[in-house]
Amino acid sequence: MKNNSIANIVIAIDGPAGAGKSTVAKKVAEKLQVEYVDSGAFYRAITKKILDSNLKIEDYSAIDDLLAEIRLKLENGKIFINNIDFTPYLRTQAVTENVSPVSNNINIRKKVNYYLNEYSQNKSIIMDGRDIGTVVFPDADYKFYVDASLEVRAKRRFDEKNYQTTMKMIMDNIRKRDENDKSKPYGALIQAQDAIYIDTSNLTIDSVVEKIITAIQSNT
Repeated sequence: MKNNSIANIVIAIDGPAGAGKSTVAKKVAEKLQVEYVDSGAFYRAITKKILDSNLKIEDYSAIDDLLAEIRLKLENGKIFINNIDFTPYLRTQAVTENVSPVSNNINIRKKVNYYLNEYSQNKSIIMDGRDIGTVVFPDADYKFYVDASLEVRAKRRFDEKNYQTTMKMIMDNIRKRDENDKSKPYGALIQAQDAIYIDTSNLTIDSVVEKIITAIQSNT
């Protein structure tokens, strides 16, 4: 890992769906006063742009042409494409239903990763995902892999849901998501060799946050 001062650090948190990495990352960001960057928001914004352009997600040639015209910008927590604020549309049903195949597009991932690397220059950020410490920021100052058992992750998702579903359905969905994320040809979910592994199955969010902060401060 790089060895910069606390003033300019990159913290990468990877892990499977439902492990609590986003919640943890946001709390760590608040306590350390570093910027939390939601990488997934960029894929949602691009998804909205693709839908607005009436393009088919599987039409890679047309999407490549669109990507050449796209200028990404993150400002005050808002996502802009060509200076238009896409933030209000990131959680719409249409975007949610289509963002997964969009995020699988290698050229889209490379476009987002390039921007994230440019954005991270000369500032301190924390970011979570599945390939932050391996692909997006392989030289991140601090890397963590946050995990939990399938049963625990399913229970967390079940408790979050405000619509009718079953534990079995959620477990099946997470299991499929895990298999899909770990088998991707680019940006697969994998623990970086130099990442600190944290099993959150029997830990509170606050205790996970404390573990991460302690690890960072003891090596700063």
